[in-house]
Amino acid sequence: MPQPASNPIAALGELDPKKVDTEEFVALLEAASEVAGSGEANLGALRPEQFARLISRASDDQIQAVMARPELRERILDEVFRRMGEHYQPDRAGRTEAVVRWRIGTGDDLLRYECVLADGRCEVNKDPHHAPRVTITVPPADFLKLASGNASAPMLFMTGRLRVAGDLGFAAGLSKLFQIPKA
Repeated sequence: MPQPASNPIAALGELDPKKVDTEEFVALLEAASEVAGSGEANLGALRPEQFARLISRASDDQIQAVMARPELRERILDEVFRRMGEHYQPDRAGRTEAVVRWRIGTGDDLLRYECVLADGRCEVNKDPHHAPRVTITVPPADFLKLASGNASAPMLFMTGRLRVAGDLGFAAGLSKLFQIPKA
């Protein structure tokens, strides 16, 4: 087990997942998440590039293990969605007005979010209440890879791991409306 870091979020930014096993990877993410949840630190302190690198270097087993922990999964996804407004590129969106509903997971383990794109902004709600132009359903690990630039939406769609209901043409261009971090 890794030794507790004095600043788990800073340690997370420097972590190379290839150098730790799955259990250690999950433990470090849990420690960082708990510190962030206590208000002592903020997962937002992890730069998007650091997050993208972390996900790009993590194995599928490591990502699946993290996403299998409901509280940890929710904290990480909440942070990703919180940042969507910061990464929205209204200059590319033009006059786009749309609601994108996200369904991450399945059944009782489903997390829902919506992104309201209007007036040059992206507002995220955790309790969807607008009629969506498109609904995207994706497993948590695949969403994490997608949001960090480590997966391709068309490839996930073609393999059946990402489902789209509604305006398929709009969904196809959705990623161009956001600045996706590079590892």
